[in-house]
Amino acid sequence: MTKAIIGKKIGMTQIFDEAGKVVPVTVIEAGPCVVVQKKTTENDGYEAVQLGFGDVTPKHLNKPEQGHFKKNDVAFKKTLKEFRLDDISAVNVGDVLKADVFAEGDVIDVAGVSKGKGFTGAIKRHNQHRLKETHGSARQAGSMGACSSPSRIFKGKGMAGHMGAENVTVQNLVVVKVDVENNLIAVRGAVPGPKGGVVTIVNAVKA
Repeated sequence: MTKAIIGKKIGMTQIFDEAGKVVPVTVIEAGPCVVVQKKTTENDGYEAVQLGFGDVTPKHLNKPEQGHFKKNDVAFKKTLKEFRLDDISAVNVGDVLKADVFAEGDVIDVAGVSKGKGFTGAIKRHNQHRLKETHGSARQAGSMGACSSPSRIFKGKGMAGHMGAENVTVQNLVVVKVDVENNLIAVRGAVPGPKGGVVTIVNAVKA
């Protein structure tokens, strides 16, 4: 069964397993999430649920967004995400999903927006080597290509440009610990995004 929830990255820490080994984990505040909308094959052509996470005041939402929440009689939420689950018959609008959706040992995929690095050079962006320091400008990209033919740079050339702030999914992470009271999930390893960034968690698809 597909399980999903929206969360907020708190940060990284470490815990000790039963053998006394240190396990690096990322702590995620998973939920509570409210089922804002339930999409069905009859009305929308496919089955999915829309979850809302994070409280927000009405003044930060426009009228269509406010109407969407009022139509389904649910509280205003800052973040909306849609998930296609295997079976949505047991899920209804207004249901609240918390961290206990997942259990210790679950294998999950975590998606988020990576940290933005701004405009960066080819060395930082593509791990290119430095040039000779005898002629200055050691961190420049260097020669770009031929002169007479083809007289242009091919698409995909590793050059300086915007780095980060992209949708990134880290797959097959293991849930190490679940704190139901505080809605916290400890995941082994790192997840994308800065502290306080919104992430989506779904259980990994088995091959």
